[in-house]
Order: sequence, then C-alpha cells, then structure tokens
Amino acid sequence: MMLNNSGFDLWADGYDKSVGVSDEGNVYPFAGYKKVMNRIFGEIMEHGGAKVLDIGFGTATLAKRLYDCGNEIFGQDFSRRMIEIAAKKMPGAHLYEGDFSKGLCSELLEHRYDFIVSTYALHHLDDTQKVDFIKGLLPLLNDGGEILIGDVAFNTRAEWEQCRADSGAAWDDDEIYFVFDEIKRHFPKMPFERMSYCSGVLMLCK
Repeated sequence: MMLNNSGFDLWADGYDKSVGVSDEGNVYPFAGYKKVMNRIFGEIMEHGGAKVLDIGFGTATLAKRLYDCGNEIFGQDFSRRMIEIAAKKMPGAHLYEGDFSKGLCSELLEHRYDFIVSTYALHHLDDTQKVDFIKGLLPLLNDGGEILIGDVAFNTRAEWEQCRADSGAAWDDDEIYFVFDEIKRHFPKMPFERMSYCSGVLMLCK
C-alpha cells in the first residue's frame, strides 16, 4: 500500500531498520539497497566537492555520507518527520518540504547541480510521469552533470513479472517500478547497472 506523507512520518523512525532487514535478507523490496547507495556514493565522490540535489532523501542515508565528505546538499522530501531527522544529521544542508510528484520547490529551481540523485522514491510516479520528471531535471544540471537514480528496478518486464510472482503478498501494486527496456526508449544513452534481482542504478548525463 502506498504511504502518504503522514504514513511516512509514522514510518520514519523505523525506516532504516526495516530497510536493513530486507537488504540483509536479500528479499524484495530492498535487496541490493546498500550496493545501490554505495554505487551512487562512489560515482559522486569521483567528482568531489559536488553540489548535489537529493529528491526524496528520507532519513538521509546517502545524503549524510555525501555531506560528511564535503559535498553541498540540497534536498526535497514530503515527510516532515524525515526532514527533521535529516536536518539533525546535516545542519548545513538546504532541505525543503514538498511532494515532488507536484514538482520541485521553487527554491530548488533557482540552482544548478553537479548531481541530481533519487533513491527509492521515483517508483511513486507512473511511467509517463517518470519520463516527464526526469526530462525536467536535465536543465537543472551543470554542464557535465549527471542524474543518478537508484530504485527497485528490472532489466525487462519478464524480470518484473517473476519478482512479482515470487514476492506474493509482499508485492506492492501501488508502486510502479522501473523497467529499463521500456524507459530506455525515451533515454537511449541511459545505462542501467543491476545491483540485485530487484534493484539497480540508472544514470543519465547532460
């Protein structure tokens, strides 16, 4: 069942623990979570001192690591409780409350970024919304900038169907996961790196 912002507020304090249990057990939906985060972290750290926009940053699992390494962090999330948790970890970050499905906050549109990242958030958009949203992010990148998306994702629709069948009652029909074979039609230069049977990282350079 898809959570609204109140649901995420309630889940915020136990979020990291529940993600960790799923990842360590190698079960849907968070199998490969640490690999996803480490891959994106490594990609950004090759640049160093980057200006990073994190969309749907949650409890700042990734953003805090980047912040501690000297990157400038901007972010938007729709859970007030998650923002409170993240702000305590990153007092110098620029964090805003807002539902990204309705667009980015005006304050974030005033900047250009070296990296725009989103992890385990864009599955709340349908496939058409995903394409439109990603296209809308490209003008916010500096020259040579990169969009990095880590999420529940599959190479093919057949892989998606297999995971759905294997997951049984745990499968969330309200979430719309990336199928690379389908989204690459809109972004032919977008590579996909698989991190587990149900996760991966999509990358798009300006």
